[in-house]
Amino acid sequence: MHVSVLSWNRRVWRLAGPIMISNVSVPLMGAVDTAVVGHLPGPQYIGAVAIGVMVFNILYWCCAFLRMGTTGLTAQALGAGDGDEVRAALGRPLIMGTTIGIAMIALQLPLTAIAFAAFGASEAVDPLARAYFAVRIWAAPASLANFALIGWFVGVQRARSVMILQLTMNAINAGLDFGLVFGLDFGVTGVAWANVCAQYTGTAIGLWQVARCLRRIPGIWKWTLLRRADRIQTLLRINRDIFLRTLCMTGSMAVFTAIGARGGDAVLAVNAILFQMHTIISQWLDGFSHTAGTLVGSAIGARDRATVRKAVTVTGGWAVGVAASASIFYAFFGGAVVDLITDIPEARLLAREYLPWIVFGPVYAVWSYLLDGIFTGATRTADMRNTAMLSSLVFLACAAVLVPWLGNHGLWLSYFIFMLTRATSLAVLYPRLERSVPDGPPPTAKVL
Repeated sequence: MHVSVLSWNRRVWRLAGPIMISNVSVPLMGAVDTAVVGHLPGPQYIGAVAIGVMVFNILYWCCAFLRMGTTGLTAQALGAGDGDEVRAALGRPLIMGTTIGIAMIALQLPLTAIAFAAFGASEAVDPLARAYFAVRIWAAPASLANFALIGWFVGVQRARSVMILQLTMNAINAGLDFGLVFGLDFGVTGVAWANVCAQYTGTAIGLWQVARCLRRIPGIWKWTLLRRADRIQTLLRINRDIFLRTLCMTGSMAVFTAIGARGGDAVLAVNAILFQMHTIISQWLDGFSHTAGTLVGSAIGARDRATVRKAVTVTGGWAVGVAASASIFYAFFGGAVVDLITDIPEARLLAREYLPWIVFGPVYAVWSYLLDGIFTGATRTADMRNTAMLSSLVFLACAAVLVPWLGNHGLWLSYFIFMLTRATSLAVLYPRLERSVPDGPPPTAKVL
């Protein structure tokens, strides 16, 4: 594939632009949740939503394979011109995600007991967080189905479908947030009900968009292909590796939140605010991660090593430039963003003390996000698993040493080292990934 630089830039932004918009809307939804409860009297409401959200992040991030694995397998099927497998690559994770979501609802009581025992929240925060969990757990089947839908849309390079799906869900969530919390005085449970309604609406919209998209992709649904043992084994292997990788990631974030909670309600609230700000930019940068994964996966399916290299180079250049711009934005306007999220004077003052960690966050985090996307598209999930395990061990060791010495600054420094370790370890493995891509003529299957 010999394509001009201008064409490559357009190709990257045609994918990255809509995904960035849709991705950044996800933490913005979390920021709206935080902002709504941030205007209730007392920091315990922010802390309750922060812990509740972290519990679901742990549960859902452990199921991130439904999105990440789906993207890589779908992109490779698309690059190989296999329309039947493109369909099966959606059907398998949809069935799996819905089943896992129903199991979460059935097991909600033991999940609650295990999850909240780990955080050690104060007496004011704990019952509010549990009430939030008891409502939002009912969105689990839809939330996990949406993971599969989003991963598939990214894999078939339908970035606008992802954007429509996410923006619609987030608009519904934001509107219901204000109506249920301030209009009907539901408190933190109003925030949870808003999420439930938004997720099920999103699933319905996503399935409708799938039907429209498949009209343009030759092929049929085949039940025999959906249940082929070798394809299921490949999916389970990828899912196992990504599950273990994500378990390490979410475990590290849970430790981060738990250590912050032990610093008091004010520190817990401030860390929640700052992490929301960091996540907004992270999701923005993750648009390039998805783009790199899609382009790399499609190029691998087409057996084109040169295109793999070009996809990484062009996407990486744009990602670094956007990361630098995001750091400049937070350097000048970070304090104003904090003030938008909360009007609690103590939280505003304390947040400014730790704001430099967020200012530099995009620059040190972009590399791990980009490389994650590349390895996802290549379905090199064992490498992702192993580097995540290493990074988590480094984080725990750093937190054990730095938090007693530097307090909350030590916690943020440990997170910085965690991200740096992820990026460095994947970068070391990248040349081997590139060399493994066949560099022969593309398959004779019809290009979709």
